Amino acid sequence: MQGQIVKISSNRHIVESNGIKYNTVPRGKFRKDKLIPKVGDYVLFDEKRLVIDEILERKNTFDRPMVSNIDQAFIVTSLVNPNFSLGLLDRLITLMELHNVSVVICLTKIDLVLEDTYKEIKNLMKYYEKLGYKVVTNQDIDKIKELIKNKTNVFVGQTGAGKSTLLNKLNPGFNLEVGEVSLALGRGRHTTRNVTLYPFLDGKVMDTPGFSALDFSSYKKEDIKNSFREFSLYGCPFKDCSHTKEEECIVKRAVKDKEILESRYNSYLKFYEEGR
Repeated sequence: MQGQIVKISSNRHIVESNGIKYNTVPRGKFRKDKLIPKVGDYVLFDEKRLVIDEILERKNTFDRPMVSNIDQAFIVTSLVNPNFSLGLLDRLITLMELHNVSVVICLTKIDLVLEDTYKEIKNLMKYYEKLGYKVVTNQDIDKIKELIKNKTNVFVGQTGAGKSTLLNKLNPGFNLEVGEVSLALGRGRHTTRNVTLYPFLDGKVMDTPGFSALDFSSYKKEDIKNSFREFSLYGCPFKDCSHTKEEECIVKRAVKDKEILESRYNSYLKFYEEGR
């Protein structure tokens, strides 16, 4: 029988199939083959023995948290407490691009900043919208619900940015625990410990403890370069231009001419340096 892993707790793997949940365990062979089942995996399992026999091909896979088959990521970005960070936003966008995951940027706590600050951030978001990324606020509930439909969605972002609060606002039935932001540390306390996949609006929503593997040391420099969409708009004279040190680089010229956001380019230089 085919199903999907919707939760993992210790060695118990909850597989859902045709609306029924089965408390299963993976085959011992998986450990020998160093194959680790993840929340989001589509699997073949024996409903009588309650054993997962096979993990089907994944669309994408992450290690921290251990999830797979994500279609879309809502990057929940607070404007204050914790403070707005273009560097973290770019890092999460790049991570999703590297895994072929669509991105929606969701701004939170907009009522806690000055109007001029919000206008400045909205102008920055216009750049991201031109790249094809959707931008919403946590007040755009109907729009977010529409975007969720027919996709497997994950909500990511800095701890304390309001991911669980937003999910509870979308559906009070989730009843997710919400933590306060520590005034001393300026960051939230982790409240989500396990990954759970919830059916919602003809789609699925995944709550996670956060994506902690945010360095790019395991990714090729070329792939990191290709994850920055704006670079493809400029044809460099060098076939293998890295857009870093080349004197005649058109991308570098576009940064100087303010066609490419300088903060985006600085993020790229940092990520590219981390790559292999």
